[in-house]
Amino acid sequence: MDPTNASFAKFGKNFQEKLCELILKDRAFCDQIMEVLDINFLELRHLRVFVKKILEYKAQYKIHPSSDAMISILRAELDDEDGATQKTTRDFFVRVMSSDENPDDEDYIKHTALDFCRKQKLKEAMIKSAKLIQNASFDEISKIVNDALKLGSDNNFGYDYIEDFEERFKLKTRNPITTGWEYIDEICRGGLGNSELGVVIAPTGSGKSMALVHLGVQALLEGRTVVHYTLELASTTIATRYDSCITKIPLSEITKFKEDIYENIRDIEGKLIIKEYPTKSASPNTIRTHLEKLYQRNIKPSMIIVDYGDLLKPSVATKEKRHDLETIYEDLRAIAQEYVCPVWTASQTNRSGLNAEVVTMESISEAFNKCFVADFIFTISRTIEDKRTDSGRIFVAKNRNGPDGIVYPMTMRTSNVHIDVHRHLDEMPEAGVPMSAKDYKQELAEKYKKYTKKGASNG
Repeated sequence: MDPTNASFAKFGKNFQEKLCELILKDRAFCDQIMEVLDINFLELRHLRVFVKKILEYKAQYKIHPSSDAMISILRAELDDEDGATQKTTRDFFVRVMSSDENPDDEDYIKHTALDFCRKQKLKEAMIKSAKLIQNASFDEISKIVNDALKLGSDNNFGYDYIEDFEERFKLKTRNPITTGWEYIDEICRGGLGNSELGVVIAPTGSGKSMALVHLGVQALLEGRTVVHYTLELASTTIATRYDSCITKIPLSEITKFKEDIYENIRDIEGKLIIKEYPTKSASPNTIRTHLEKLYQRNIKPSMIIVDYGDLLKPSVATKEKRHDLETIYEDLRAIAQEYVCPVWTASQTNRSGLNAEVVTMESISEAFNKCFVADFIFTISRTIEDKRTDSGRIFVAKNRNGPDGIVYPMTMRTSNVHIDVHRHLDEMPEAGVPMSAKDYKQELAEKYKKYTKKGASNG
């Protein structure tokens, strides 16, 4: 017998089936154990499906499913499973409901459930460690094993305001990645940092994807590993935009300078992975799965870009689009924290932002609350006239690491994916001081008055 299997034998099929039975029948126990239970700890497919359906129901309706609800779920929502899994899942439910009482050894199951989760987590850690040991990644192995051993044993009772006084003055390692825009970096302490979520808000066709490519290029040129998820454009289209942004060769001329482009990019120390998913086909969990595959190949992202968040589907859908969008952005922030790197994404405005002089968060499409979790938000404003003159404005709408409510003039050349951010306009009243959104709007109004007076005098 495999010694690993022997050590885990007491948590075999019988134990796991009784555990799943209690998850259904005991709401309080379910809420408690789900804080530490990963459904992948369950070794049988039908048990994973069974518990997954319970959790999906709880997430959607905010209540524990009744037996009648489970009958409906298992009858109508297993179409994506093979015939054998459907049958074993339904048969298991019938066996569970044939007894009105909880398992005879209910107390034992509850008492040892946490131990089961820890051992499954440890088992998972051992498998991962076996792969990492070939690369002598001992620090990572130590972290993985320690995390498994600490599962469910959170000893953090909170932050003691006086006793932990020194903690709040320690320098936190953000390891920010530059935006490539000097004046933006100034106000956000060097760029977007580890575990932070940045959001670009703009109307359709105003440069969201271009801005995300620009941010990716800055990280790439710093020698960082960038993973760029595209949900709207083909991966080759995104790659071509990186080509143009790096080399300054216009997009229309790219095909003529193949060799020149390769000479420019061949020695870049950073690494770029572009992964394409059809619109609304991928969820945050899809991204997690892909990132895990990259980790298995020892590819660890320094920055993650999702173009763009609104085009993801939620990991667990609700009946309201705004709730779905909120959970998507919460999950993206969670991914930033899980992989300890900055995550950039974008969001589209509603119609009010289409020709606005300054786009604010009030113009955000569908769900304003989705931006509550973001650490840094900037908007791109480009009127029809701006697009003719390669100009526009960047408005810093939210900044957890510095001032916000600031408008910067911008140059955007779509021909070669080039974006420059300037500190002030020529008429800037106080050189070197960025304008607030209010001041900028006032200046625009004054310009308009001057223009109309000129027109009247010439008429």
